Amino acid sequence: MVKQVSEFVWEIERDEKIGMNVPVRIYANKTIIENMKNDRTLKQATNATTLPSIVKNMLVMSDGHEGYGAPIGGVAAFDAENGIISPSFIGFDIGCGVRLIKTNITAKELGPKLGHLMDSLFKNVPSGVGSTMKLGFTENELDKIAHEGVGYIVEKGYGFDNDPERVEEGSHMKGAESDKVSELAKKRGIQQLGTLGAGNHFAEVQKVEKIFDERIAKVYGLEKDMVVIMLHSGSRGYGHQICSDYIKVLSDYQKKHNITIPDPELGYAHVGSKESDNYLGAMCSAINFAFVNRQIMTHFIRKSFEETFGKSADSLGMQLLYDLSHNIAKLEEHSVDGKRMKLWVHRKGATRAFGPGRIEITKLYREYGQPVLIPGSMGTASYVLAGKEKSMTETFGSSCHGAGRVMSRHQAIREIPSSKTFSEMKRKNIEIRVRSRKLVSEEAEWAYKNVDDVVASVEGAGISAIVARMVPLGVTKG
Repeated sequence: MVKQVSEFVWEIERDEKIGMNVPVRIYANKTIIENMKNDRTLKQATNATTLPSIVKNMLVMSDGHEGYGAPIGGVAAFDAENGIISPSFIGFDIGCGVRLIKTNITAKELGPKLGHLMDSLFKNVPSGVGSTMKLGFTENELDKIAHEGVGYIVEKGYGFDNDPERVEEGSHMKGAESDKVSELAKKRGIQQLGTLGAGNHFAEVQKVEKIFDERIAKVYGLEKDMVVIMLHSGSRGYGHQICSDYIKVLSDYQKKHNITIPDPELGYAHVGSKESDNYLGAMCSAINFAFVNRQIMTHFIRKSFEETFGKSADSLGMQLLYDLSHNIAKLEEHSVDGKRMKLWVHRKGATRAFGPGRIEITKLYREYGQPVLIPGSMGTASYVLAGKEKSMTETFGSSCHGAGRVMSRHQAIREIPSSKTFSEMKRKNIEIRVRSRKLVSEEAEWAYKNVDDVVASVEGAGISAIVARMVPLGVTKG
C-alpha cells in the first residue's frame, strides 16, 4: 500500500513478511503516482527491496516507469563491503546520458538559418537503428577510449581542451578493463562512435525560454533566448552487448550459488566476486565509450554550426556546460542513519544531483551544486536543474533524468499516428529531421509524462532546484 509522506513524497512501508529489507520512497505528484500504478513500476521497486545489503530506501524518481527487472527512474544503494552489483539496475544502454552545449547565438539570429542548420546536423550526426560512422578507429584505439575517455579523444582533435573538466567523473570512469569486454561488443561498437542511435535519443537545438535562478544560471553560463544544443545518447551496441553478456553470466551465478530472487531479471553478483569485478570493468569501459560517443558528436555538432554560420565554433561560444550519465553504478560515500558508508549507488534512468560542496563536482560548479540536465519528450520543454543539499540526505544525491514513459512503444505506435506529431511540431514551428516515421509515434509527447510535472516534483521535494527551462527549435532523431 502506498501512503503519502508529503506533497511530493510517497512510501511503501517495509513488509518483512514479503522479504522487504527497506521501504520504497517515490518522488511524485498525485497524477504521476497514480500513473505508476498502471504498470509494474512499484512492483519492481518492491522486488528490489529484497536484494541483500540494500540500504535506507529503494528510490523511484518522478519519471519512473517499468523497465527490465528494476524500474527506470530507480536508485538503489548497496553496502560496498558485502553488497551486490546488479546490471539490471544500470540498464542495457550503459552510460546513456545527456550533455548541453551553449552558444552565443540568440534564437532570433538563428531563425533564418534554422532549416540549413538542421539539414547539416542530420547529415553530420548519423542516427537510426544500426547507424554507423566510419572514423577509422582501430581496436587498440577503442581500448584506449575505454580506458582514457574524453581526454584521449580530445587529444585526437575531437573537441576543445576544456571539454574534459565539464564531463562527469572528470571525463573518464576509473576502473575500466577493456579485456572484460567481449569481441562481439567491440565489433558492434567500433563503427558506432559518433552516432545517435534510435529510440528516445536525439540532438535538439533549443532556446532558453526562462531563467528561474539568476545566480546559478550566471555560473552555468545560461541567458534568456540563448541557443543551446541538448544531446541524449549512450554506449550504443557496445554497452548493450556488455549488458547482454553479463546478464547471462549472472544468471549462471544465481544457479551456481542457489540464489532465489522474486524476479529473474534482477540478477546480481556479490561485491568482490569474479563475476561482479569483471562486469564492473566492462561497465566502466562502456561508460567511457558513451562519454566519448557524445564528445565525437559534439565535434560534428560544432562543425554543423561552423558550416551554417561561417564562423569557428569557438567564436560562436560553443562551450560545453556539462555531460552526465543516468545509467551507471558508482562507488560513493554517503551518510546512512548518521553513519558514513561507502556504497555502490546504482542509478537507472536517474541522474546524480550532488549538492554544493561535494568534491566530485567540477570546481566550476562545486559551490553551487551539480548541473542536472533533464530532457523532455519530443516537442516539449527541457530543463537545467541544480543539485541541492537535501538530495544528499534523501536520495544519495540523485534526481530524475527525463520525462518518463506512460505508454509502451508498441502502445504508442498503435494509438498515436505519426501525422499527429508532425502536425503538432509544425504548429509549434519546430523543425524535425527523422529517419523513421514509426519512431515519431514511439517518441510522441503523449507517450510520456508531462516533464513540467516531473521536474516540479523533484523541486517540490527539495532534491533539485530548477535553474532554466528550454524549448525546442529543431530536433534530429533516428
